[in-house]
Amino acid sequence: MRTRVVITGMGCISPLGNDVPSLWNSLLAGRSGIGPITHYDTTGHKVRIAAEVKNFDGVAIFGRGEARRMDRFSQFAVVAARQAVEDARLTIDEQNRDRIGVMLGTGVGGLTTLFDQMQVFAQRGPDRVSPFLVPMMLPDSAPGMIAIYLGVRGLNLAIVSACASGTNALGEAAEAIRRRSADVILTGGSESVIVPIAITGMAQMSALSTRNDDPERASRPFDRERDGFVMGEGCAVLVLESLEHAQARGARILAEVTGYGSSNDAYHISAPAENGAGAAMCMQMALDSAGLRASDISYINAHGTSTPLNDKSETAAIKTVFGSQAYQVPISSTKSMTGHLLGAAGALEAVVCVKTLQENILPPTINYNTPDIECDLDYVPNQARHAVTHHVMSNSFGFGGHNATIILSRFEQREVEEMR
Repeated sequence: MRTRVVITGMGCISPLGNDVPSLWNSLLAGRSGIGPITHYDTTGHKVRIAAEVKNFDGVAIFGRGEARRMDRFSQFAVVAARQAVEDARLTIDEQNRDRIGVMLGTGVGGLTTLFDQMQVFAQRGPDRVSPFLVPMMLPDSAPGMIAIYLGVRGLNLAIVSACASGTNALGEAAEAIRRRSADVILTGGSESVIVPIAITGMAQMSALSTRNDDPERASRPFDRERDGFVMGEGCAVLVLESLEHAQARGARILAEVTGYGSSNDAYHISAPAENGAGAAMCMQMALDSAGLRASDISYINAHGTSTPLNDKSETAAIKTVFGSQAYQVPISSTKSMTGHLLGAAGALEAVVCVKTLQENILPPTINYNTPDIECDLDYVPNQARHAVTHHVMSNSFGFGGHNATIILSRFEQREVEEMR
């Protein structure tokens, strides 16, 4: 019998608040977390807006010495992991720490540290470069720091698949639990790359919105006037467990991970295939692994980046998989409010999907004002909506042609388990 995997805790650091309740309440209110960049002086820059995390002081949390040894994306990860473990009421001790793992996605890793130290190298010479540069910049530093701070010694991996990383991490963590590689895995994604070189690089690709004078309306997924995504930062961590382990310790079950798919477009390094073939294949894989039909899906949290190509391609993919049902299933992009957290996006959106299952409320796609004939589905425009949800789908697609889809479901006890 297939091992069931459930979610028992969640934590997050986001542009809309530094815990799950703050994030959720802001989403339902249709509040934007996007504003002028404050991390650096944007004078002369083409793009001057982003979705920054506010009121996060690494020095106050970790102390000056420790904070100097951790990139911002690792700091986010440790704080969100602590929240998730507390939310799960998970006690970590000598009896279980070897069976608790960490699997965290990131698209880039410690680019903030690398950029800062390149400045030091250029201005002050090689002898002034930090000896912590390499461990701080590596993508695996975040899951490593979580393990150190929480004392967990099980499976520990960084998942890097660009903007699909967070969703891939969740799916691969569930698969690792199913094959008994761990009883519990802390999984999700973390990213912090609001630095001049990253913003400039994306701007030079014409990937970012240039609505600098109207930041709260800059991210407008599926709207005809969309002109690019808005860079975000943050982290989300979810506690995944085998159902057997969760029930043995009397855990509160928030949702179940029922489906997962992963594929590649094999088309272009940064552009999605126009017909969304790879994304459609990925969504169908997730449905098949969950044993569900397209008509069983109550809601889709779209990748929905607000770029002309992605939103058109994703809409085409949904139509391929869902057929006529595509016009009935509600879809929204919470990136309209959070911006695009790159490798952390899918993890944060998984948190949103869990809350959707719990509360039976769909977060909106804000700034949807001008319909696009090529994006003609129900995108839950501008206002949250009450809807009964049983199975929800979340999509994440990334540079390199990476596609990842997960399906989360309302937890239900099955008769055969009740009889045991």
